[in-house]
Amino acid sequence: MKTAALLQALDIRVAELAQAIAPISLQRASQARFDRKLFSTHSTQLKDYLTEVQANHAQLQLSVKVGKADQVAYLAEKLVAQIAALQRELATLQMRKNDPQPPVVENLYEKLSTHQDYERRLQSMISDRESQLSIQATLAGQQKLQKELAALEGRLQRCRQAIARIERAIERRERGLS
Repeated sequence: MKTAALLQALDIRVAELAQAIAPISLQRASQARFDRKLFSTHSTQLKDYLTEVQANHAQLQLSVKVGKADQVAYLAEKLVAQIAALQRELATLQMRKNDPQPPVVENLYEKLSTHQDYERRLQSMISDRESQLSIQATLAGQQKLQKELAALEGRLQRCRQAIARIERAIERRERGLS
């Protein structure tokens, strides 16, 4: 089979795939769908994977025109594997609908805001205790304030650790990793 006929067959496959994905292209999955070795895209929507397939298809056509045989072989193999993976995904989509849905995702932004408010209040309380400590006359009063300060600083440190964990979770979710 000649190269032109193979390219035309791939054109048809990519067009059929685009048509099959179109009605469900914006539906989100609970996690990224494919391995990074197969797709550089790491998304939860099929439209992003289709876009990568179309870009690889265009690159393949360009490589054929330029005559880069090694690149043509690599891109053709990768494109066929990507098309097959998307077709398998479409074929198993109905079965996935029957799978139990993941629990409702907590609102990480609300949680972050709440923890940032805790952090501000703890900083204010520490500042208040430090000013009280500087004017405290008795040793017992100073010791009591120092214990309170140590406890507040421990709480502030744990609060900051929680904020960092929440920020990492938000970042992972935005990158589509969880």
